[in-house]
Amino acid sequence: MTTWVVEAENLSKTFAWVPVLRDVSYRVAQGETIAIFGPNGAGKTTFLRLLATLLKPSSGTLQLFGHTPNDPAVRHKLGFLGHDSFLYPDLTPIENLTFYGKAYSLPDLSGRINSVLQLVGLQDWGNIQVRTFSRGMEQRVALARALLHAPELLLFDEPYSGLDAHGLATLQTALTQTKAQGKTVIFTTHDFALGLGLCDRALIFDRGWIVWQSDGSLPSVREFSELYRQKTQSSSLITQPSSLSPHHS
Repeated sequence: MTTWVVEAENLSKTFAWVPVLRDVSYRVAQGETIAIFGPNGAGKTTFLRLLATLLKPSSGTLQLFGHTPNDPAVRHKLGFLGHDSFLYPDLTPIENLTFYGKAYSLPDLSGRINSVLQLVGLQDWGNIQVRTFSRGMEQRVALARALLHAPELLLFDEPYSGLDAHGLATLQTALTQTKAQGKTVIFTTHDFALGLGLCDRALIFDRGWIVWQSDGSLPSVREFSELYRQKTQSSSLITQPSSLSPHHS
């Protein structure tokens, strides 16, 4: 029997009467890594923020780990990395992570903090104010925050943004380790090579709909680039969702 971590059925979200997400139905099994691609404004961030329980759907249903998203036990299983770091700039990484860890009543907090700072390559920067950090370094502290409580579902919104080569390598290592641990990962990205290299399944969002989803093996980067061009151009001309059925296998 498949253990579904995410079960979305006809999920929609509207802001000020403007539809941003339209009747999205999708399931994600435990241990899967899902990459979501799409142009700006396609609904990717809104979908992730719904999964992170930061937004409520306008219609449709969403279950996480078989429960409603407002279940406190569900929220303890989520780790979110978004465009905002949610860090306090006047605090150091250790102080930020201590504040976050105490909110979760985490045991062995000092050991956890040391471990995640080493994972993101910032073990020597733990006592320096975050406001002095570059965008990429701040992103790595935010990644450490998302991993600190060992969540079972990781939601990353364009995690590669602002990272230099070292930061990219650090993030890839962290995601690879997380995947090897059997965690479920859903992330958005504009980088076809990095995204396809990490995921088990892929989606393309456009204008609030899923306009393509992988079925079986993933295409090559070259094939996907052409597919992406076709799907995101053609979808601008349609007034209803793609004929693709939701993935339920």
